[in-house]
Amino acid sequence: MTPTRPQAEVLIVGAGPAGLSMACALADAGIASCVLEAAPLAALADPAEDGREIALTHAGMAVLQALGQWQDLPLEEIAPLKRAHVFNGEGRDYLGFDAEGTGREQLGSLVANHWLRRVAYQGALKRADLITLRADTRVSQLSLGADLAHLTLADGERLSAPLVIAADSRFSATRRQAGIGAQMRDFGRSVLVCRLRHSQPNQGIALECFHYGHTLALLPLNGNCSSLVLTLPADRANAMMQWDEAQFMDWVRTEVRGRLGDLTLASPRHLYPLVATYAHRFACARLALIGDAAVGMHPVTAHGYNFGLYGVQTLAQLLAQAHRGGQDLGDAALLERYASAHRRKTWPIYQGTNAVEKLFTDDRPAARLLRRGVLQVAQHLPPLKSAITAQLTGRQPALLRQLQSLVQMR
Repeated sequence: MTPTRPQAEVLIVGAGPAGLSMACALADAGIASCVLEAAPLAALADPAEDGREIALTHAGMAVLQALGQWQDLPLEEIAPLKRAHVFNGEGRDYLGFDAEGTGREQLGSLVANHWLRRVAYQGALKRADLITLRADTRVSQLSLGADLAHLTLADGERLSAPLVIAADSRFSATRRQAGIGAQMRDFGRSVLVCRLRHSQPNQGIALECFHYGHTLALLPLNGNCSSLVLTLPADRANAMMQWDEAQFMDWVRTEVRGRLGDLTLASPRHLYPLVATYAHRFACARLALIGDAAVGMHPVTAHGYNFGLYGVQTLAQLLAQAHRGGQDLGDAALLERYASAHRRKTWPIYQGTNAVEKLFTDDRPAARLLRRGVLQVAQHLPPLKSAITAQLTGRQPALLRQLQSLVQMR
């Protein structure tokens, strides 16, 4: 006979990698949870390739290792990110970053998003005694009471627990139902992603090319493959999605400019709208936000899912401590400690990322001059390069306040 599961002490809305990782971290602390997901179970068990490659910092990888998810990733699906070269405009010179002086052999690693979803689901299965996963389940209403939080499902069923955790995307309906707003920045751009196969090795080097009118990134994968990430005005991106493969690859070859040798398309193309979000609050009594529901990042500094993992780690540690002491998991003061810690970790990088995007997508003459000057200064100022590298490796949360100030001065 299957043993009776304990009643969930935490309800988690959203079974993406952040939501499932949160459930795993709680289970490791002896806390039972119920994860509610609108998508069907098959989409969680066998997630489709979606074109997104996730750059993981060393701190993010450490969280995955603690959850046992890193160990479930096939080695061939983990690509080392050894160096990064940043190009500006039409120039051939670049600003280079590596892990020298950090005590690391590489800046980080790249893993396909669908693999991170898969190992998060597998982790939840291993903890089935403390995790209830309900797919095909839509939440229609949230109510935060004095003693319990309540979720009403689309079929009328009502669930209650001391704490609800929202992990349901940067456009979180749970966040809105709680009356929590978010700072949203619609960049008017879209991200077009796909895999390319090339004749020359990428040597583990990421290329970030801030061309005029668009941004092109090549992220190094294994097996002479790289992920192409194009950031374009939304109308232009939509038009390019209609191009046939030959027209698209002719354009790509011209823009890549001979780097990596002969290029061929190695996957379908995917398109995503580009909107960054930052919740006005990360928590209130009986509710906490994690993942993109808390912070949805522009991909240029590659911190999105890392922030989700940092939030999982911080919140799980606080809840584990409260659980051991028999405290209320939905206590407002407890959750504010999480919110404050996560805000300190994310706010500088969120603002710095938006400053980078603002400067390096501005093609006016004065901005072009400033872009060139910033890269030249960074190239010849080792402390500034070290600060950026430390952020890339996840060793400290500080970002380029100097760059942010330069953009604001304009």
